[in-house]
Amino acid sequence: MTQASGVHEQALTFDCAGERLVGVLSRPRSPAACRPVAMLIVVGGPQYRAGSHRQFVLLARALARSGFACLRFDYRGMGDSGGAQRPFDHAGDDVTAGLDALLGACPEVDRCVVWGLCDAASAALMFAPAHRAVVGLVAANPWVRSSESLAAATVKHYYRDRLFQPELWLKVLTGRFEWRGSLRAAFANLRTALFARRARGADEPEASFQDRMAGGLAGFDGRLLLLLSGDDLTAQEFLQYCAADERWRQLMSDPRVQRVDFPDADHTFSLRRWSDAMEQATVDWLARLEASGSSTQPATAGTNKTSEDA
Repeated sequence: MTQASGVHEQALTFDCAGERLVGVLSRPRSPAACRPVAMLIVVGGPQYRAGSHRQFVLLARALARSGFACLRFDYRGMGDSGGAQRPFDHAGDDVTAGLDALLGACPEVDRCVVWGLCDAASAALMFAPAHRAVVGLVAANPWVRSSESLAAATVKHYYRDRLFQPELWLKVLTGRFEWRGSLRAAFANLRTALFARRARGADEPEASFQDRMAGGLAGFDGRLLLLLSGDDLTAQEFLQYCAADERWRQLMSDPRVQRVDFPDADHTFSLRRWSDAMEQATVDWLARLEASGSSTQPATAGTNKTSEDA
């Protein structure tokens, strides 16, 4: 048990399909200050509950200082949790176990929001909406990668940005630019981007994880906060995937979806000013969700903000 500034923290262990999962629960020091909505941070892989540069530690403490209890935990097979490691699209039992543990440890809480980065955001979209207590999701730079989406994002963003990098032209001028290999890679990415979707058969044996994400969101009557980094290929892939898919376009246009952009941030919000902005956007959105008293009443329909506006 620890006492960070304004925060009470304790280790929490709980069961998932016969394995012991380990997490850390952060909440206000005064139990009376704990609000009725709590946050579960789902950690992607391969990663554990602290996160890159202690990202999830800082987020959980920011939430607790604002009155929101927060549990961050390790999937089975990761960090200190038992069991075999499993991919994010097979983590439904882990997400459910985390939500149940959070509610059990915080009897004053009656609603939950699930926060995830990258493939943890994808897992949250697939699995969290099925839980009775979940009224909101926060998806930071969601993972939708396939060979097609990576090629399309690379063609549109990497090559365009590369043209404006001085080191590229220095290599060209000094004869150190390997143009044959670069051209082969560029044409390969272009070919994949143009033809992979057309070549993919309609008789796939099961729904893709991207379709399962869409299905989870389509059946969800709560709200979604979408956090997108401007300097992140994963976020660009997600935006392109949504733009190219009719079902995803409709889901993203729903008034219950709010989007906040962080134009200069990288995938994990690694600079403190980026992480501070992300934490504040999360806290502000969560406070609005709590104040509304309903998961279905839109606070800011179709909002697309930058971090400066959030």
